[in-house]
Amino acid sequence: MKNILALLCTVIFLFSFGQKTMNPIEYKNSSEVFNIQGLSQSVSIDCGNSRMILLSGQVPLNAEGNLVGNTVEEQSHQIFRNIENILKEYGGTGKDIVKLGIFIKDISQTASFRKVRDLYVNIQHPPVSSLVEVSSLFRNDVLIEVEATAVIKNK
Repeated sequence: MKNILALLCTVIFLFSFGQKTMNPIEYKNSSEVFNIQGLSQSVSIDCGNSRMILLSGQVPLNAEGNLVGNTVEEQSHQIFRNIENILKEYGGTGKDIVKLGIFIKDISQTASFRKVRDLYVNIQHPPVSSLVEVSSLFRNDVLIEVEATAVIKNK
């Protein structure tokens, strides 16, 4: 995993930033997002002028671990609130997202997800994405999970 992250950072560096050295990886969790033991909510890679932020898959749980919503649309709102809260730890927002990975139990609900997604991401330059229909997620009442990668300029 570290080799893949280093390679991604090197590619960004070579094409965009011109920095000669890269700083270490930093892991962060937001207190506003439910924390699961054994995994980090995010990892940041310093790429010189910017940081690449990779987020663990986000699910529609609030900070207390309670499910929010019974539809893909409602659950997607909570997922993007979680993503925003994590990116806020780095000074970013959903507008900084460059890639999404979407895991959805019913592919026919994709339009409901996209409706919500477009409220949070830069729709002038939408993130690249992958959408996969899955038979189940970690709980039966969870309908969707979203991974995100963002690039945030260093200040």
